[in-house]
Amino acid sequence: MSDIETFRAKVEGYIARQEISPTQFGKRFAGDPLFVFQLRNGREPRFSTRQKILLAMEQQAEAAE
Repeated sequence: MSDIETFRAKVEGYIARQEISPTQFGKRFAGDPLFVFQLRNGREPRFSTRQKILLAMEQQAEAAE
C-alpha cells in the first residue's frame, strides 16, 4: 500500500469512527470542504499536508478519550 493509499484509509477510518461527514472532516482538518471528495478522486496532498492532518486527527482522538 502506498503512502497516499494509507493516508486515504486513515481518513476514511476516522470519518467512519467519528461519524462525521466528509465535508466536516475537510473543513476541520484541511480548511477545504471538498478535501475528502477530491482525495477520493485522486488528489495527492503534499507530504507536509498529510502529516499535519494525521497529527490533528490523532490529537482530536486523544482529546475525545
